[in-house]
Amino acid sequence: MKKVAFKTLGCRLNQYETDALASQFQDKGYKLVQFDEAADVYVINSCTVTHQSDHKSRNFINQANRRNKDSVLVVTGCMANNAKEELENREEINYVVENDQKTSVFSLVDAHFKGEIVHPSKLNTDLFSYGATDKGFHTRSMIKIQDGCDNFCTFCIIPSVRGRAASRPIQDILKNIRDVISQGAKEIVITGVNIGRYDFEGYKFDDLIEQILDLDGDFRLRISSIEPDGFGAKFLGLLNHPKMTPHLHLCLQSGSESVLLQMRRMYTVKRFKEIVQVIRAKNPDFNITSDIIIGFPDESEEDFSATCDVIKELNFGHVHTFKYSVRKGTRAERMPNQIDERIKTNRSEILRDLSEETKLNYRKSFIGYYQSVLVEKIDGEIAGGYGEHYIPVQFTGKEIQKNHFYQVKITGIENGSDPILIGELV
Repeated sequence: MKKVAFKTLGCRLNQYETDALASQFQDKGYKLVQFDEAADVYVINSCTVTHQSDHKSRNFINQANRRNKDSVLVVTGCMANNAKEELENREEINYVVENDQKTSVFSLVDAHFKGEIVHPSKLNTDLFSYGATDKGFHTRSMIKIQDGCDNFCTFCIIPSVRGRAASRPIQDILKNIRDVISQGAKEIVITGVNIGRYDFEGYKFDDLIEQILDLDGDFRLRISSIEPDGFGAKFLGLLNHPKMTPHLHLCLQSGSESVLLQMRRMYTVKRFKEIVQVIRAKNPDFNITSDIIIGFPDESEEDFSATCDVIKELNFGHVHTFKYSVRKGTRAERMPNQIDERIKTNRSEILRDLSEETKLNYRKSFIGYYQSVLVEKIDGEIAGGYGEHYIPVQFTGKEIQKNHFYQVKITGIENGSDPILIGELV
């Protein structure tokens, strides 16, 4: 039995695609092992959103355990598109596979071990035929509905490495979800590059979500990262559906109107606040998480202060902060008044401290209340998973099973970089 190891960087879409590839390899008789173990195949699903992402991807390429001289190293993902020539010139990498051919990674490796050397450019181009993810790395079942983006934000390289927006046929999506539910999936996570812009033969994003919620089965639905301009009133109404989880990751990027304008974002801070207010008016404890970019060109102290003020005002459940990173070929690369790296670092530290404070305060508000926890990990009698608000919960109980829901009363919180709610099994 050959062994395969994966390392995934970046977004949920990459995580989904790795889960599907890992499932395919196992279905074909491979054993899944940790990335730091000896394996016959190493697959690195890379990210290139920032310089830090590139650095991490290169580090994992360097760290790929090549104890078996006949092992195969495949690098795919966004860095494979953005730095293809550089990667192809590295002797230790056998194959560099771009995003739109990622579905064929297994067939490429299979051909290699049969003595057929196939150039990745000859692989089939297909964004959606990944198959099941039942043998992947996550209890939650991610479903890809869309790929690519047409927004062309001035800082973003994603349209260059993921291509223009493309939506998956709605019947394929619904069949995929029915299949994973029949296999026991309890939580469905909708993913893509810009999912709010889903558009297939007249079906928009909210139409798709409505049809998913109408499917039979004991499951809950979670929406992954979404742009604030990608939906309307109909979708906001669907957030109260009993199968919908009370959590959205809404990408703010900056709390300054002028910075958003320079970023070419398709919304305003005012509109973002209105969306949050509408959601929280119906569900005050709804978890809103977000992304913030620090140090965008010409970001003033006033702009940065405006971002901090928005974070305090909206009581985010979590804020993922990024230092702005110049991406070659983007409009922001050519903008004047690039911010000094030391200023970016200082602002990042301030924002992270603020984010940790708001996260802790938000999670403390659940003490004394209940969460429906989908168990993902069990260590003896200690079980861990996520509640419906996408907050980690740990509790103790006998005969607990993975991938099952348990009602838990929250009794306390364990402080740390990612505070965990502590509860009692009801």
